[in-house]
Amino acid sequence: MKISCCTLAVALLASTPAWAEAADAGADNSNRDILVVAREQQAEQHITNPPNTAAAIDSETIRTRVNAISIEDTIKYLPGLIVRKRHVGDNFAPIATRTSGLGSSARSLIYADGILLSALIANNNGNGSPKWQLVAPEEVSRIDVLYGPYSAAYSGNSIGTVVNITTRLPEKREAHFTALGNLHWHKQYKTSRSFETGQFSGSIGDRFGPLSAFASVTHTISNGQPVAYATANSAPAGTTGAIPTFNRLGQPIVVLGATDIDHHIQDVIKVKLAYDLSDHVRASYTLGLFLDDSTAKVDSYLRDAAGATVFTTGFNSGFYLRENRHWAHALSLTGDSDAISWQLIGTLYDYGRDVQSNPSALLPGSASGGAGTVQDQGGTGWVTLDGKAAWRTGLADATGIEGNVLSFGAHYDRYELRSQTYTSGNWRSFARTTLSAASAGKTRTSAIWIQDELRLVPGVALTVGARQEWWRAYDGFNKTTVANPGIVQVARRTDAFSPKASLEWRHASGWRARLSLAQAYRFPTVGELYGATTVGSVLANPNPNLRPERARSAELSIEHHGEQGLVRFFLFNELVRGALISQTGTISAVQPNGSTATVTASFVQNVERTRARGVEVAIDRRDILPGIDFAGSVTYADAITSRNRGFPASIGKLLPSVPHWKANAVVTWHPDDRFALTAAARMSSRNYATLDNSDIFADTYQGFDKFFVVDLRARYRLSDHTEFALGVDNINNHRYFLFHPFPRRSVTAELHWKL
Repeated sequence: MKISCCTLAVALLASTPAWAEAADAGADNSNRDILVVAREQQAEQHITNPPNTAAAIDSETIRTRVNAISIEDTIKYLPGLIVRKRHVGDNFAPIATRTSGLGSSARSLIYADGILLSALIANNNGNGSPKWQLVAPEEVSRIDVLYGPYSAAYSGNSIGTVVNITTRLPEKREAHFTALGNLHWHKQYKTSRSFETGQFSGSIGDRFGPLSAFASVTHTISNGQPVAYATANSAPAGTTGAIPTFNRLGQPIVVLGATDIDHHIQDVIKVKLAYDLSDHVRASYTLGLFLDDSTAKVDSYLRDAAGATVFTTGFNSGFYLRENRHWAHALSLTGDSDAISWQLIGTLYDYGRDVQSNPSALLPGSASGGAGTVQDQGGTGWVTLDGKAAWRTGLADATGIEGNVLSFGAHYDRYELRSQTYTSGNWRSFARTTLSAASAGKTRTSAIWIQDELRLVPGVALTVGARQEWWRAYDGFNKTTVANPGIVQVARRTDAFSPKASLEWRHASGWRARLSLAQAYRFPTVGELYGATTVGSVLANPNPNLRPERARSAELSIEHHGEQGLVRFFLFNELVRGALISQTGTISAVQPNGSTATVTASFVQNVERTRARGVEVAIDRRDILPGIDFAGSVTYADAITSRNRGFPASIGKLLPSVPHWKANAVVTWHPDDRFALTAAARMSSRNYATLDNSDIFADTYQGFDKFFVVDLRARYRLSDHTEFALGVDNINNHRYFLFHPFPRRSVTAELHWKL
């Protein structure tokens, strides 16, 4: 019934964004009634007053130009970014920035109405991926992206970028409903078929005097293409069907079949309330609930002499059940006036339920139940608390620079990792028998910061700031086998001081230039410190003595803002000492019999020094021809390991998943206010998975390849209340890997109605 509903949605529906500091220019005024969250947005901007290069996209631009099924889609055309979304319903979609790769999720901060969506419990493209699922594209008012660690208001996790998502609240009665269908094709090795998705979302809101209320529900049923493959050095004796190829190191292997073929049933429920205590003070509460019921299957290519399907244990990791129930809460008090803005906000993100179970015995017999393993991450999560304020004195001059803005604040966060693995007598019921492995621990950071923007002369401003942080890691515990009693890790603490400075010049003609310098410390995540490392078929204890990363970043930007848009030019340079990157080394592993052995493996270590420098050009022009808009960017980065005595082969090589070239281009034709047609292109040059760039073969599972894809979108407003959109992603059907295989041609149709 669930799959048939999904198919029906596709059948029924089938019968980039411009970026700028003023991204709402040209937006549809009919949507102004739903943007009263501008008070929180305005207060946030007034307080943090970030001296960063910024890009932005608003709701109207998203609906016009982006095939956005989930929130991470909305930023895929912004300069310097790559979003690794493997399929609809993917829970693991990190972003790569100008200087950091897809495995550096802890180098980005992502917020939705002040709720931290960045999972800073890890620094990877798995459980460290942002919790995008708690926001739907339909909710968005505006998204602002800040580049680099140049604001003292943000921690060193902003080395790559800060993404601030602002959602809407109603000013009058409103209701929305969207029905969406997606169909994409996959053809790789012997797996060739289509995969469908159906999504239904609705929201309702109203304003009752000083109270604004909004509720929304999004229901998604998705089927994704395989994201992994079972491989081996040779096919099992007596079987046929294995496909010979090479692994990413160029060594001969065989592909035995496809795994991790996911079927998701997801629900997102949001409730947002805001109460105006006065004309200048607002109290707000946000509740989010994310539910995901996933089933992953496999497709073996192996056959025996009688033609029966054959499986190996290599298929078991990609055959599983997963259940998630994640909660998010945010409570804030915001004040904003002509001279003073302030905010108090506390947030909580909790893994109320997060379990995954896999069989232990061979398929297909084990598919119905029996022995297996159950991993439980329930209780993992984080809390944050921020208090901040800004005091503005003096009027803005003709270029928009204010007389003086003094900002300051305090921050507290606590992250907790709880991961326990059990043997199971019946894996399909998530039954637990014996604890076989565990990773647990906490980190805590307290910080104070101050930042002052001073107008030196008309059109010239100097912003100086500093952030002092105190960090602690504690309650670490690791267990790697049933027989091993476990290790209690030693607590650690350190502190760091991060100065910032930015000099900006503006001219009334629209020209601007800014030179920014900053130091930032990115502390190890609790997962890097206490998450066990997998070595073949055994687990090894992690390294709880990792040092913080220290980044020294610099950027020179030159911009021109005019009536038709803007042009930007950037030069950037980043030196990181002690970069936390997975690389090959020796580690102590506890064997199943309880003995300890030193083995060679890839695990997170401090790399002595990395260096990333480059240039970026970005353009956003409206009406370059009558009714035609253009936005695009080109980024060149030379990001290398510059010193690493522990792994000399990595020196001078590109950092993992940071390519030399990234580019995008978006062209939109809107002959009238009802119809818009957009064509967009995204590309990346060759990049690598390993620190020494030894993965020489890219067109294979776990390889990192170049890609070039073209997307199309058509949007038509049928009336003031109804609109229809049809889009195609990767219309050129390009095949590529970023460790995982990505969808080929994908068609999306959506029907939107509003009151």
